[in-house]
Formats: sequence, structure tokens, C-alpha cells
Amino acid sequence: MTTQAQSQDLSLSPFDLVKVILSVLLLTAGVVGFYWYPEYSVLYRTLALIGIVLVAAGLFFATAPGQMLWSFIQEARAELRKVTWPTRQETIHTTLMVVVMVVIVGLILWLFDSLFLWLVKLLTGQGG
Repeated sequence: MTTQAQSQDLSLSPFDLVKVILSVLLLTAGVVGFYWYPEYSVLYRTLALIGIVLVAAGLFFATAPGQMLWSFIQEARAELRKVTWPTRQETIHTTLMVVVMVVIVGLILWLFDSLFLWLVKLLTGQGG
């Protein structure tokens, strides 16, 4: 893809720009309104905020960048379905190996720390 084609993909049409700005303003107004009206029930404010978020998301996904984002999300979900997940047994064994290694490395570091402490005390004349 050339640089000119890339810049065309990233540019917004004026109508898309208006929709993106409007969706950002809606989200901002929803959050400000949620905190601006504490006298109303949290339930009502939350439902209103969820409604505003859904409207703003719908407005954003109607733009070219929104459609690109939605396409990316769908492709990521498709790739996630292709992942081979470890079995329960493999997960347990791996976790136990990690715990054992952490304990072993912790003991080794404790031994080195004790050795260095003993050496420093011996060299400085503080050791009995």
C-alpha cells in the first residue's frame, strides 16, 4: 500500500468527522450528567449512562473508522477461536512447576543473601 493510499484510509469524510465528534460529546455529556445529578437514583443514572454509551457506540460504528474497528474485533475473535487451549491437567502441572521453581529460586537467593551478610559482617568485624 502506498503512502497516498494509507493517508486516504486514515482520512475522515466530513460527515464521519461530525459523527465521531458527536459520539465523543455524547459520552462526555453522559459521564458529566452521571455525576452532575447525584440527587437521582444510581440505578436511573446508570441506565441513562448505558443508554448514552450504546447510542454513542452505534453512532461511532456507523463511521468508516468504527467499521474498521468492528472488522478488527471480528477478526480477532475468529483468531481467538483457533487457539488451542491447554487442558486442565496441563495447566495444573505448569502451575505446580512454576510454584516449585519460585520456591527453589527463593531459597537460593536467601542462601546467597545469608552468605553475603555473613561475609560483610566478617570483613567489617561485626560478626561474633
